[in-house]
This record gives sequence, structure tokens and C-alpha cells, in this order.
Amino acid sequence: MILRPLLLSLLLLAACFSSAQVLVINELDCDTPGIDDLEFVELKSATPFFPLNGYVLVFFNGSTAGGNTSYMALDLDGYTTDINGLLLIGSTTVVPSPQYLIPANVIQNGADAVAIYEGGAEDFPEGTLAFVDPTLVDVLLYDTNDADVPSLIAIFQAFNPDIQQISEGPGNNTNSIQRDNDGSYFTGTPTPRQLNDGSGVILNGLRTTIAHTMYDEGDTLHIVFSTEQALTSDLAITFSLSNGTFTSADFTGDTSLTIPAGQDSVSTIISLTDDALDEGDEVMVLRLAGLPAEFLVLNDNIPIRVVDNDFQVAPFGTPTDPTYGVVTSTRPPGYYNSLNGKSGEDLRNALQSIIADPDVVRAQTYSDVIDIVKEADQNPENSNQVWLVYLEKGRPKIDFQTTTNNTGVWNREHTFPRSRGGFESIAADTLADGKDLYWPTNADSLRHANSDAHAIRAVDSDENVVRGNQFYGQYIGPPGTLGGFRGDVARSVLYLAIRYNGLDVVDGYPDGITGQFGDLATLLEWHRNDPPDDYEMNRNNVVYSWQFNRNPFIDLPDLVEYIWGDSIGYTWQQPLSTGAADPQPVRIFPNPAKNQVHITGLQASSLVEILSLQGQPLSSQQISEDRTIDLHLPAGLYFIKISGEENTVMKPLVVY
Repeated sequence: MILRPLLLSLLLLAACFSSAQVLVINELDCDTPGIDDLEFVELKSATPFFPLNGYVLVFFNGSTAGGNTSYMALDLDGYTTDINGLLLIGSTTVVPSPQYLIPANVIQNGADAVAIYEGGAEDFPEGTLAFVDPTLVDVLLYDTNDADVPSLIAIFQAFNPDIQQISEGPGNNTNSIQRDNDGSYFTGTPTPRQLNDGSGVILNGLRTTIAHTMYDEGDTLHIVFSTEQALTSDLAITFSLSNGTFTSADFTGDTSLTIPAGQDSVSTIISLTDDALDEGDEVMVLRLAGLPAEFLVLNDNIPIRVVDNDFQVAPFGTPTDPTYGVVTSTRPPGYYNSLNGKSGEDLRNALQSIIADPDVVRAQTYSDVIDIVKEADQNPENSNQVWLVYLEKGRPKIDFQTTTNNTGVWNREHTFPRSRGGFESIAADTLADGKDLYWPTNADSLRHANSDAHAIRAVDSDENVVRGNQFYGQYIGPPGTLGGFRGDVARSVLYLAIRYNGLDVVDGYPDGITGQFGDLATLLEWHRNDPPDDYEMNRNNVVYSWQFNRNPFIDLPDLVEYIWGDSIGYTWQQPLSTGAADPQPVRIFPNPAKNQVHITGLQASSLVEILSLQGQPLSSQQISEDRTIDLHLPAGLYFIKISGEENTVMKPLVVY
């Protein structure tokens, strides 16, 4: 009776080692130079063309945070190893093209483990603790010069008492971990889709060549298919281009070709349809159909951008070339009436009661914000682009960041950084479920600031990293940009301070104080010098259609002065209301300016003069209402002087 448990353990181990002979982890490249998008794992079966139905590949995180639990499981059902018994798993950037595609840069660098089990992905939900039982087929413990993880080693010693953690080398290395014929491991130059000892059938590689990665509607593509070796018999090639909304109606040309025996290439011409529909920029993907077993696909799943030339241009300008008065507020009549007659804290509380009304206002998910921003931050000059805050230029909407690669893509920018505000995502934030599904919210729902689109902008992903969680004032934008974003981001931060309890804007840079953000003096200056334009009003209208609340400092910019600025303590009365209104200040914007400045708030006829730094008049005109003044001046510093019957205003004016 005493021997039976030991006998059972031996039988279990024997079963594991027996299964390991059927299928093994043949090669792993967990870390590659640059953006780490060439990583892969390769499986090897004892016999060629081995069906992998009933197997699953599981990746375990050996870090302290990961706790030796699974972070990814790949069902192998439907896949078969090749003529050399190999199955390559990796992203579209791996060469040759993997049979099993996964996103780039998802294999962690270690110290971790990858294992083959009998079963399915459903048996390994994220967070499953690594284990050994008769379903375990093979396992590799690996790292990139990390310390051993005794707990992870101990788990898999029940499978192999001599198991070790194998290092691929330092970070950004050019090695892979490869299995030798005796079951040991070595590191060397990666050999995807090749046996590690150099034996096996040498496959004839097929390469697809396309001159460019981006074309306009109406262009033609010259596609060449070439083999590494001349053919001994005809090779039929079939490929598709459809992907998402890009279909066979969007192009013409032959997609079935033949390379004749004795030759090594064939080409085709694909013509892109120039229709009259604004479908947005699209990505067609060239995918090859199955090739004979003796051929190797060197590159496949090739994305090609198709730029739609039917984009729309808005009737209003960008933040760097602003217009005013074209877009009107969509707020309902009486939306701000409850503010009238209030001042101080009463005014602040009344404002919060409007924009955080739990019976009206909705909170969307962080993934919904992608769709909101695509609409709210649409580039006025091209409806298929978003306008990037800070960088101040357009970028195609389809270039939203989906991997760790920051270059040439855009993402969501919290103007009030999450780390400063104390709000983060939850699991449900990964669902983009549309306008009609939402969370109820109120002034105490601070977590919902994470997905409040009034304070989230489209941003270049690299610039998002540069900004980090700096305060405004510390961060002023990239060198050489015009700063047309400054008033916009100032108003979004001030909005959050009213919308959510627990957030505030203060003077200076309150490092280490969660919920506080600065610099208030900078934000006020930015708000005053860059007042709301049509772009921002349109944005306010779009977000309102999702969240059912507005940024009041876009609709009524002078409210800022009554809460933080020059009119603290004064009673608020909406402009053009029936009650007595406080005098509204004269505003001159934008400043700096290029071709024009706008003057608002005049109560009577006034003389407007542009003066040199020495006080010499350069131009003058009499106006009695809101007016746009054309500037015909070289870049430099000037004064603008406005003289009325009762007072005179003179401010410096920067022309760029």
C-alpha cells in the first residue's frame, strides 16, 4: 500500500515524457532588437504533417506580479506541422511567414515559461496557476538574463527533475533558444521554419514584392511573386485582398496566376477603384492561399493602405487656423439658467449640478472614447483623420495604436493625467458598446474621469510619452508648434475640477498630491489667450451627444473668471439674459496671431489701433461690435490699443 502513490507518480511522469516525444517546443525567440516585433515560438512534431487538434500552447508569467500564472493560451486545433514537422507561431512581421499568427510583441521576455498541454484555451483562463499533470506535453522555462524563479522551477520539476531556466541573452538580443536533438537547449541565430541542426527538406521560398505600402484610390499596384529557386513544374498562385470594408468591389485585376516551370516569377496589375464614396482610408491585406508542401511563404498577410480621396472638409478651421461663429452650441434652451444670480461656491455647486446630474449624465467606457474621439477630434481639413493635440496636425483615423509601437500612430491623451487624478480602467472599459449602453454617474464617480471624453484628446503616441504626467506649464508642447491646443486643454482640466469631487486645480506643481493639478496661473493664461473656437465648439457638441453633458467653459468662457479668475465673488448673469449682467470683458484673440485677430465684448463704438513697439500707429479703424481685424504685418511684437468713451485697453500682440 505504501508503494502505490509512488507508482502512480512514476506512471504520471512516464506519461508526460512519453507525450513529450510526440510534440516539443523546438525554438523560442522571446526578445528581439528594437520594438520586439520579431519574436516567435516554434513547435516540432516527431512526424511530418502532424495534426495538432487537441493541443494548446500556454504562456506563464513568472514575475512576482504574474505569480506563475497564464497570460495567453493558444488553441492549436486545425493546425498541422509541415513537411519537416514544424509549426511556426508569430506575428506578420516574422520572416518566413508563420503558419499561426498572433499579435506582435505579446510573448513576454521572462523569467517565464511556455508549455504544451493536451486540452484547449478554455482550460487556461488568464491567471491559471502553472501545473503538472498527465496533460502536460512539454515545457520550456526561459528568461533574458533574469534571476531564476525558484517557485516556477519547482512547479515543473514534477515534470522533469533536471529542468532549468534557459537564458536567451540580454535584452534586445539577436539570439533564440533552440532545442538540440538530445533534448538540451542552446542559443544561436534564429532559424524559424528550419530544423535546428540544418537537416530536413529545404523549402523553396516564395516572396511577394509590392513597391509601396500606401496607394490612393485610382492607383495601380504592380505585384511580383518570385521563388528563390527556378521551378521544375508549374506553380499556381492564388491570393486575396479583401479585408474589413475593403472588398472585391474596390479593385480589379487577376488574383490567380501561374509561374511556369523553368521560371521563378510572375506579376499582376491590380487597379484600385476610384469611387465617389467616402468610406474612409482602408487597409487591404494580401493573403496567399495554400501552397504545396515543398514551398515556404517568405512574406504574407501584407497590409497595403488605400487612401480615400473622397474625404470631407468641414466649414470651420483647425485649432491652428481657427474660425469663430460658424458652429453654434447644441445646448438645450435654459441649460445654464440655474447659474443666474449665483456667485462663489454657490455658483460652483450649481455648475456641478448641471454637468454631473445623475439623472441625465452618462459615462461611457474607455474603449468607447476611441469612437468618440474619432468624431470629436476629426480633422476639419480631412474627415478621415483625427487632429492631434500638441503636434497640431492630422493623422489617419485607422492609425490608432494597437501594439507597443508608438511610431506613426495615435492614442488617447488624458489632459488631467490618470496618475495625478487617481482614476484608472476596469475590465469593462475594454468593451466598446456604443452610445446606448452606459454607466449612471454622479459627482462622486471619480473613476469615470478615466473615460470622460471632455478631457481626452487624440494624441501622437510618441508625444504622449514625452508629455507623460507633466503639469501644464512644465509641459508647453513640442518646439515649433503654435500652441493652438493650450486653451482647449486648459478648459478640459478646469471642467474636470468642477465635474468630479476629489479633483482640483492649484497654483504651482503639486507633485505627490493625488487629485491636484497645476499650474492654475498657466491654465488661466492659456484660457484667456486661446478662447474657444469653432473646432472646440463642435467637439463640445459631439461629446454632449454621447455623455449628455457639456464643457461649460466652451459655451460660456467667462465662467472661468467667476470661479478662478478676475471676477471671483461677482454674481453671474448669462449674457443677453433679461436680468442685469455684469460687464463682459473685451477679448482680443488669438494671441499670438498670424493673419487676423478677433475682438469681442465691446459695449460701444471704439477706436482700434495697431502700434509699433515705439508707439507709432500702424493702422486704425472704428468698430462698434464684435469684429475680425485683418493683420498685414510681418512677424514681431506690437501693441493693440482699443479706446472707448470711458476707458482704454492696450495689450501686447505677437504676430508670427
